[in-house]
Amino acid sequence: MKRREFILTLGGAAATAAWPLATWAQQGDRMRAYSSKRIARIAVLMAVFSKNDPLAQAFLAALDDGLRKMGWVDGENIQMLSHFVSPGHSLQQATGELIKSSPDIIVAVTTPAVAAVQRETGTIPIIFVAVSDPIGSGFVTSLARPGGNITGFTNLEASMAGKWLGLLKEIAPSTAEAALIFNPETAPGGGSYFSDPFQVAAPAFSVRPISLPVRNAAEMQAAVTELGRTPNAGLIVPLDVFFVANRDLIVGLASQHSLPAIYPASYYAKSGGLISYGASTIDLFRRATAYIDRILRGEKPHDLPVQNPIKFELVINLKTAKALGLDVPPTLLPRADELIE
Repeated sequence: MKRREFILTLGGAAATAAWPLATWAQQGDRMRAYSSKRIARIAVLMAVFSKNDPLAQAFLAALDDGLRKMGWVDGENIQMLSHFVSPGHSLQQATGELIKSSPDIIVAVTTPAVAAVQRETGTIPIIFVAVSDPIGSGFVTSLARPGGNITGFTNLEASMAGKWLGLLKEIAPSTAEAALIFNPETAPGGGSYFSDPFQVAAPAFSVRPISLPVRNAAEMQAAVTELGRTPNAGLIVPLDVFFVANRDLIVGLASQHSLPAIYPASYYAKSGGLISYGASTIDLFRRATAYIDRILRGEKPHDLPVQNPIKFELVINLKTAKALGLDVPPTLLPRADELIE
């Protein structure tokens, strides 16, 4: 046996033998961290989601399940405080109420939610979920060393714009013009985060790129209607809380105007969208529970690196493809994580 292998084997055996002791040490850390508190308070700020939104409930269920597996049970040793901010409601008011509840940790979902709590506190640990550009948004100084009281889990990199375009061209080969739609008021970088790489990638696919800024539902409807009059046009819907809040509308408009469209998350395809490709948001929530656990045991956000997604999902709605007269390429079908009949 080589010396390095022997050392690794010996180290592994020692680690295995010490595991019960480490487990008790972790429990001791947890008890010491909350010796003066019977219950740790975890506040979740869900921007652009209503309380009854099935998507929001699925996210919270993943969070609860992950925490239970780590020994944190709502109503026993933690208290989960969920704050929902549906479109048209005040994010500032919800954030104020959240801060008044004196949480030990804040889980902020989407960029606007993180920005709102960042303005209110520089001391309460904040874990973000589903944020595209935490450095550009000013939440962290770097991914490896976040600094301050904020860390978390990103959902996509800017390079994803090129992958969306490639998949759109693959499922709808006749696409000659592709529009990337975004809301300058809510999109990462005002839209440039995804728009810039989209423009760079377009020539490789023989597609004329179109940037399509919209600021409200009326502008979105007008823009998609106009795009629908363009021969061989396709639509790219990037990650943007505006479209999450209006996901049924954007999917309906694409269908109404017979536009092949690609979306950034599986719930769009499951709602009738043609194809989606992006990070599993459910997986991000499950992974976030590990950071909640570590912070409750005394670690600091600035010592926990920001993590990128590791699980991606490709979903194709075959029913929508048939309605659009598209034959899904046999090379694309085996790569799909889910096919919706």
